[in-house]
Amino acid sequence: MKDSIAYLPADKQEELNLLVSEVLRRLPQTEFIILYGSYARDNYVRRGIRVEHGVPIVKISDYDILVITGGMNMKKVETVLDNIEDAFFANKDFDRDTPVQFINDDIKKFNKSIEEGRYFYTQIKQEGVILYDSEKWKLARRRKLNFDEIKQQAQGYFDEKYQSANEFLLGAEFYYNKDIYKKAAFNLHQACENYYYAIRLTFTLRSNKQHNLSKLSSSVKKYSEDLKTVFPQDTLEEKRLFSLLKAAYVDARYDPNFLVTKDDIDALIPKVELLRDITKRICEEKIKEYSEKQ
Repeated sequence: MKDSIAYLPADKQEELNLLVSEVLRRLPQTEFIILYGSYARDNYVRRGIRVEHGVPIVKISDYDILVITGGMNMKKVETVLDNIEDAFFANKDFDRDTPVQFINDDIKKFNKSIEEGRYFYTQIKQEGVILYDSEKWKLARRRKLNFDEIKQQAQGYFDEKYQSANEFLLGAEFYYNKDIYKKAAFNLHQACENYYYAIRLTFTLRSNKQHNLSKLSSSVKKYSEDLKTVFPQDTLEEKRLFSLLKAAYVDARYDPNFLVTKDDIDALIPKVELLRDITKRICEEKIKEYSEKQ
């Protein structure tokens, strides 16, 4: 595993060093901080623009960073990292600046996953760049990938999460037909959450618990350009609908003033159905890819 980011431009090195400092300040029990993904492979997109149907689409690669801690509550670590993400991107421009996506693991679990040959972890061990090492632990040796095992794991994850998502979508349609729009909105949120989980698990064999649809959608966009067509943010109305769907996870259950109309659900259901169809297609393609590598 590499241990230098000298190949990156100075401004990217500065931002990554800032993120490392902030993680260590807030999580002193950190054992490793590892850069993975496109910035580790040096095939990132700083800022790319293409036009689809007359609309400019901006592509910017994320900083994908794994934070490995020892003996900490993972939910607490996740909350701290979410706060760092939010603070890092505050007052920045989604069309120009590089966002960060943190994931977190315990050192014992991470090493066990490497020893078991789990795809996501072994890829990180192979391609990642160590940004910080406490030198208290050694990373386990990477076992040769067994794509038959990978395929079986991915298929199992996909079947579970895709079925769960479909059931939430059916629930949304049930409540919609009963004119119970708040519960329909909550079920649409849960359907989206599980479709995104299905994608993350199929492609990486791991997924942190996450209810924020902005972060979930951002974490999977790299796997298919079509995912960006589900919830475009090109108009105020599109942004309003997505914000409403995000808020439904909490507000549809607990806020008596949360307002969802029939028109809102009419507009959201086709989007969730599109996400369903894209999820099925790209996950089945990925599982087939694993089969071909056996």
